[in-house]
Amino acid sequence: MKGYLHSIQSLGTVDGPGVRSVVFLSGCPLRCIYCHNPDTWERDGAEEWEHDALAEKLLHFYPYIKNGGVTFSGGEPLLQAEFVREVAKLLHSRGLHVAVDTCGTPDTPAVDTMLNEIDLVLLDVKMTTEEDYRQYTRGSLANTLSFLNKLEALNKDTWIRHVVVPGINDSEEDILRLRALLQPYSCIKRVELLPFKKLCLEKYRNMGIPFPLEDTPAMSQTETERLAQLLENGAINGFV
Repeated sequence: MKGYLHSIQSLGTVDGPGVRSVVFLSGCPLRCIYCHNPDTWERDGAEEWEHDALAEKLLHFYPYIKNGGVTFSGGEPLLQAEFVREVAKLLHSRGLHVAVDTCGTPDTPAVDTMLNEIDLVLLDVKMTTEEDYRQYTRGSLANTLSFLNKLEALNKDTWIRHVVVPGINDSEEDILRLRALLQPYSCIKRVELLPFKKLCLEKYRNMGIPFPLEDTPAMSQTETERLAQLLENGAINGFV
């Protein structure tokens, strides 16, 4: 089965537990205002891979990732759910842990089957109101929460990721609203507040497209940690 890849990061430490290989797939239904990977939006120029060839390449890193695993990111891996499922089967045959980093869209029958082969979902909850979701991502909070409801029903281990952007979703009200949204879910094992950065600026310039947040300051680590403490103090299942 063919899949469309942007790139492979052989070894990483921020996309799930342990040292991991990260597969960046091409194609994404959203257009997040802070996106760091605009070069993954479309499949134009993507590399075509057969699922068994990709699994074989990833298994070359086995000595380094055997205690970590592989994460499928993007772009949006749910757009290629059947491909991810087939690669994950082969990785599982060697005992590797498999995660997906997703916005939860699209949610199709193929995604249901794929989730059977996934150990951990890194779910991006990008904004805390429907209005902000549509304005800043062209997506839907309702769709994300619907996907989270599915993960809860499956009792699928889930980490929540939330990029904090100055002037957009960095108020205490935003964080308290995030806390309230996540409170009911026992499948959530961790919440990560990620500070907005502008490391992607050169990429946008090289692609000849404007970066909407070029004049927005990077989010300070100190302020991000303060907001994380506010989230933690809310006792969302005892995690952050």
